Amino acid sequence: MAHQRITGPAFAAGLLAAFVGFASSFAVIIQGLSAMGASPAEAASGLMALAVAMGLGGVVLSLKSRMPISLAWSTPGAALLANSGAPQGGFAVAVGAFIICGLAIVLAGAWKPLARAVAMLPGSIANAMLAGVLFGLCLVPVRAVAEFPWFGLPIIGAWLAVGLWRKLWAVPAALAMTVALILFALPPPDLSHASLLPDPVFIWPEFSFSAAIGIALPLFLVTMASQNLPGMAVLNVNGYRPDAGPIFSATGLLTLAASPFGGHAVNLAAITAALCAGPDVDPKPERRYWAGVVSGAFYTLFGLGAGAVMALISAAPPVLIQAVAGLALLGSLAASLSNALSVADEREAAVITFIVTASGLTLFGIGGAFWGLLAGGAVLILTRWRQKTA
Repeated sequence: MAHQRITGPAFAAGLLAAFVGFASSFAVIIQGLSAMGASPAEAASGLMALAVAMGLGGVVLSLKSRMPISLAWSTPGAALLANSGAPQGGFAVAVGAFIICGLAIVLAGAWKPLARAVAMLPGSIANAMLAGVLFGLCLVPVRAVAEFPWFGLPIIGAWLAVGLWRKLWAVPAALAMTVALILFALPPPDLSHASLLPDPVFIWPEFSFSAAIGIALPLFLVTMASQNLPGMAVLNVNGYRPDAGPIFSATGLLTLAASPFGGHAVNLAAITAALCAGPDVDPKPERRYWAGVVSGAFYTLFGLGAGAVMALISAAPPVLIQAVAGLALLGSLAASLSNALSVADEREAAVITFIVTASGLTLFGIGGAFWGLLAGGAVLILTRWRQKTA
């Protein structure tokens, strides 16, 4: 089958996904790796390795499957690392734990019951979980106006004005306005110390039982529960039904490739996946895979020029960059809420899923998306049991 032609909105969606994904969380990645004992050079190398691995992986998986497969680094995993102490033996021991985590993800992908469990997830619960994930980010445009009105209002104004004329170009217009504000209305970024060439640092791994239990196992659980499972649910909600097992295994192999250079975990994207897979990208679902390809290509470029990109993005308040993502996800939020509440018998379970996910609850280092699915699923099971016994 011939490839569909790339469209402007699909290109813009992919660029925005990479821009937002990199900008919104690279500081968490640096913090997490540093907490594990990485030197500044090793932390920058890990950031580069992760961006290149998930970028190239996204390009290959999207082209192969003709679906918008978006990959990301494990931000919840990095947050977990940031709240943990450096292992005895230093960063080399942490790298050994990253490799063990990658192997575990590969094995999880090969375990068929996990893939079947993902496919059995009810649509109302999956949509409610997605709505809960998106809700916080969709509030950011309002915060941007409150905190930086002279910047937030032009971004929203560009989105609204162009959207009234042609909806598909509303988000690209907001992104263009944001870049223009960064370049012309804010102090110029300091690029004097930014390296424009990749500078990978190879870390020879060391393995220990304590790091396997204290780092690798929690990192694996957090990555699967907070990223891979919700990421697959986002694809399912938007009408894509890829075989979960091979994709999970691919993220594990990419983790293994990035680990010796300091990367901790590669996984399916969740929020940025919605940017690439949603209906605003293209009315025809078969053409949306280009957004995944473009996103992966720009992630790779950002990784290779990580120093300069970090300096440019750091020049802008993070809330402005996140505001563009919030505007882009309003359509996905509306669709998810509508679908989540469409089945009367499952409405209560869907609301519970949405509330728990949107609350930002984190227990044992695992984010709200997992607990939302767990809580909503439990309510749905009890509801169906009560109906059968009534």
